[in-house]
Amino acid sequence: MTDQTFDTTGEHRARPTWPAVANGFRRKCPNCGKGALLHSYLKVNDRCAECGEDLSHQRADDGPAYLTILIVGHLMAPALHVAFVQWRPEPLTLFAIFATGCLALSLFLLPRLKGVVVAYQWARRMHGFGGI
Repeated sequence: MTDQTFDTTGEHRARPTWPAVANGFRRKCPNCGKGALLHSYLKVNDRCAECGEDLSHQRADDGPAYLTILIVGHLMAPALHVAFVQWRPEPLTLFAIFATGCLALSLFLLPRLKGVVVAYQWARRMHGFGGI
């Protein structure tokens, strides 16, 4: 571990969860909130360019995809129902609108939710290791 993670008594410094998660949603470093957390859409940077925090061990795996599907489904399914009941559009029109909406919302949320999962792991010192 680097000396950045310890205070003067040798104990781990506290890592506040909510500020880290907010930084992660903005796709910024959970430690400083300035450096980029991701590059090339979904790849986690090995180190923060601003503060040097080691992020190489953080792995989000399928968590962000699951959360994206959960959120998009819970937003779009009721909207689809309301649109169908209220306006009765043609099936192809309904499909085109909601397919585009689902795709756009998913592409918007996926990197942000990956940032949230990585930041949460960082704040809780969960290093995303596959095995022990």
